[in-house]
Amino acid sequence: MNLPNVIQELVKAKNNFDSTAFAECFAETAVVFDEGKTHTGRKEIEQWIDNANKEYQDTMEPVDYDEKEEILSAKVTGSFPGSPLILKFHFKIVEGKIQNLKVTE
Repeated sequence: MNLPNVIQELVKAKNNFDSTAFAECFAETAVVFDEGKTHTGRKEIEQWIDNANKEYQDTMEPVDYDEKEEILSAKVTGSFPGSPLILKFHFKIVEGKIQNLKVTE
């Protein structure tokens, strides 16, 4: 599977529970939509993922990547109901940084 560098770094940071490195994968003005909530800007994104890391202790394992659509399918395992789940991460990457991310089932 050929993942863009920024997505490889995002997965590595997520699996290491490194909220700062995770947030650095995003553009300063990036927007994330997950669990019915929108998180705008790198600082908000870092707070969101830090809370998720503490609450769910989840890791992600890429299983498929659609290069054309910029959609990563990943097996997410953690302390949440229904774990593990295959989630879809819909990316918009601009100049090597994630500008938008929407997480869906």
